[in-house]
Amino acid sequence: MAAKIEVEVEVNSPADQFWEAIRDSTNLFPKIFSQQYKSVEIVEGDGKSAGSIRLISYAEGMQGIPFVKFAKEKIEAVDHEKKLVTYSVIDGEILNYYKSFGPTLAVASKAGGGAVVTWSVEYEKLNEDVPEADIIKELAVQTLKELDAYLLKNKKGA
Repeated sequence: MAAKIEVEVEVNSPADQFWEAIRDSTNLFPKIFSQQYKSVEIVEGDGKSAGSIRLISYAEGMQGIPFVKFAKEKIEAVDHEKKLVTYSVIDGEILNYYKSFGPTLAVASKAGGGAVVTWSVEYEKLNEDVPEADIIKELAVQTLKELDAYLLKNKKGA
Protein backbone atom coordinates (compact mmCIF):
# COMPACT_ATOMS: atom_id res chain seq x y z
CA MET A 1 0.00 0.00 0.00
CA ALA A 2 1.32 3.43 -0.95
CA ALA A 3 2.13 5.97 1.75
CA LYS A 4 3.01 9.65 1.73
CA ILE A 5 5.08 11.83 4.04
CA GLU A 6 5.05 15.62 3.73
CA VAL A 7 6.84 18.43 5.54
CA GLU A 8 6.95 22.21 5.17
CA VAL A 9 10.16 24.12 5.84
CA GLU A 10 10.21 27.91 6.11
CA VAL A 11 13.34 29.47 4.62
CA ASN A 12 14.58 33.06 4.62
CA SER A 13 15.86 32.98 1.04
CA PRO A 14 13.55 34.44 -1.62
CA ALA A 15 11.47 31.80 -3.40
CA ASP A 16 13.01 32.52 -6.82
CA GLN A 17 16.55 32.19 -5.47
CA PHE A 18 15.76 28.98 -3.60
CA TRP A 19 14.03 27.49 -6.67
CA GLU A 20 17.05 28.29 -8.86
CA ALA A 21 19.33 26.59 -6.32
CA ILE A 22 17.13 23.48 -6.40
CA ARG A 23 17.24 23.58 -10.21
CA ASP A 24 21.05 23.76 -10.02
CA SER A 25 21.34 20.99 -7.41
CA THR A 26 23.37 18.83 -9.84
CA ASN A 27 26.23 21.33 -9.43
CA LEU A 28 25.49 22.82 -6.01
CA PHE A 29 24.75 19.80 -3.80
CA PRO A 30 28.15 18.03 -4.11
CA LYS A 31 29.85 21.39 -3.47
CA ILE A 32 27.68 22.46 -0.51
CA PHE A 33 26.94 19.03 0.99
CA SER A 34 30.17 17.11 0.44
CA GLN A 35 29.48 15.13 3.64
CA GLN A 36 26.35 13.70 1.94
CA TYR A 37 26.86 13.85 -1.83
CA LYS A 38 30.00 12.49 -3.48
CA SER A 39 28.73 13.43 -6.95
CA VAL A 40 25.63 14.10 -9.03
CA GLU A 41 26.01 13.21 -12.70
CA ILE A 42 23.60 13.81 -15.56
CA VAL A 43 22.97 10.50 -17.35
CA GLU A 44 20.27 11.69 -19.76
CA GLY A 45 18.86 15.10 -20.65
CA ASP A 46 19.99 18.38 -19.10
CA GLY A 47 19.49 17.45 -15.45
CA LYS A 48 16.71 20.03 -15.06
CA SER A 49 13.91 19.04 -17.44
CA ALA A 50 11.32 16.29 -17.26
CA GLY A 51 12.78 13.05 -18.56
CA SER A 52 16.29 13.85 -17.34
CA ILE A 53 18.05 11.14 -15.37
CA ARG A 54 20.70 11.82 -12.72
CA LEU A 55 23.02 9.43 -10.93
CA ILE A 56 23.63 10.48 -7.33
CA SER A 57 26.60 8.96 -5.48
CA TYR A 58 26.34 9.41 -1.73
CA ALA A 59 29.32 9.89 0.58
CA GLU A 60 30.53 6.87 2.56
CA GLY A 61 28.65 6.39 5.83
CA MET A 62 26.22 9.19 5.02
CA GLN A 63 24.49 10.41 8.15
CA GLY A 64 21.02 8.97 8.53
CA ILE A 65 20.98 6.48 5.66
CA PRO A 66 24.39 4.78 5.40
CA PHE A 67 22.87 1.82 3.53
CA VAL A 68 22.33 3.98 0.42
CA LYS A 69 25.44 4.37 -1.77
CA PHE A 70 23.76 5.60 -4.96
CA ALA A 71 20.42 6.43 -6.50
CA LYS A 72 19.41 6.97 -10.07
CA GLU A 73 16.51 9.38 -10.27
CA LYS A 74 14.32 10.50 -13.12
CA ILE A 75 12.77 13.95 -13.20
CA GLU A 76 9.12 13.18 -13.83
CA ALA A 77 7.67 16.71 -13.96
CA VAL A 78 8.78 20.33 -13.66
CA ASP A 79 6.44 23.31 -13.31
CA HIS A 80 8.40 26.59 -13.34
CA GLU A 81 5.35 28.74 -12.54
CA LYS A 82 4.52 26.70 -9.44
CA LYS A 83 8.25 26.10 -8.69
CA LEU A 84 7.55 22.37 -8.41
CA VAL A 85 9.61 19.32 -9.35
CA THR A 86 8.76 15.63 -9.02
CA TYR A 87 11.29 12.79 -9.17
CA SER A 88 11.19 9.01 -9.08
CA VAL A 89 13.98 6.74 -7.95
CA ILE A 90 14.56 4.22 -10.76
CA ASP A 91 17.67 2.44 -9.46
CA GLY A 92 19.75 2.13 -6.30
CA GLU A 93 19.70 0.55 -2.85
CA ILE A 94 16.58 2.40 -1.78
CA LEU A 95 14.63 0.11 -4.12
CA ASN A 96 15.77 -2.82 -1.94
CA TYR A 97 13.32 -1.40 0.63
CA TYR A 98 10.66 0.39 -1.41
CA LYS A 99 8.79 -0.71 -4.54
CA SER A 100 8.45 2.93 -5.51
CA PHE A 101 9.91 6.14 -4.14
CA GLY A 102 8.87 9.51 -5.61
CA PRO A 103 9.83 12.81 -3.94
CA THR A 104 8.21 16.15 -4.84
CA LEU A 105 9.51 19.56 -3.92
CA ALA A 106 7.62 22.87 -4.22
CA VAL A 107 8.78 26.39 -3.36
CA ALA A 108 6.23 29.14 -2.61
CA SER A 109 6.77 32.79 -1.70
CA LYS A 110 5.92 33.68 1.87
CA ALA A 111 4.20 36.95 2.80
CA GLY A 112 6.80 39.29 4.25
CA GLY A 113 9.69 37.57 2.47
CA GLY A 114 11.31 34.21 2.36
CA ALA A 115 9.62 31.06 1.17
CA VAL A 116 7.88 27.90 2.25
CA VAL A 117 9.38 24.74 0.81
CA THR A 118 7.14 21.69 0.77
CA TRP A 119 8.93 18.36 0.47
CA SER A 120 6.95 15.18 0.17
CA VAL A 121 7.54 11.62 -0.90
CA GLU A 122 5.10 8.98 -2.06
CA TYR A 123 6.42 5.49 -1.53
CA GLU A 124 5.45 1.88 -1.29
CA LYS A 125 7.33 -0.44 1.06
CA LEU A 126 8.46 -3.84 -0.24
CA ASN A 127 7.10 -5.44 2.92
CA GLU A 128 5.85 -4.60 6.41
CA ASP A 129 9.32 -4.95 7.96
CA VAL A 130 10.60 -1.92 6.03
CA PRO A 131 10.56 1.25 8.14
CA GLU A 132 8.60 4.32 7.17
CA ALA A 133 10.58 6.98 5.26
CA ASP A 134 10.87 9.31 8.30
CA ILE A 135 14.69 9.23 8.36
CA ILE A 136 14.77 10.36 4.73
CA LYS A 137 12.32 13.15 5.59
CA GLU A 138 14.67 14.31 8.37
CA LEU A 139 17.59 14.33 5.93
CA ALA A 140 15.52 16.35 3.42
CA VAL A 141 14.61 18.94 6.08
CA GLN A 142 18.26 19.24 7.14
CA THR A 143 19.35 19.67 3.51
CA LEU A 144 16.74 22.39 2.85
CA LYS A 145 17.76 24.33 5.98
CA GLU A 146 21.46 24.06 5.14
CA LEU A 147 20.80 25.15 1.55
CA ASP A 148 18.97 28.21 2.89
CA ALA A 149 21.90 29.04 5.20
CA TYR A 150 24.34 28.66 2.28
CA LEU A 151 22.28 30.95 0.03
CA LEU A 152 21.92 33.61 2.74
CA LYS A 153 25.64 33.50 3.56
CA ASN A 154 26.70 33.78 -0.07
CA LYS A 155 24.15 36.51 -0.81
CA LYS A 156 25.59 38.68 1.96
CA GLY A 157 29.12 38.04 0.71
CA ALA A 158 28.22 39.10 -2.83
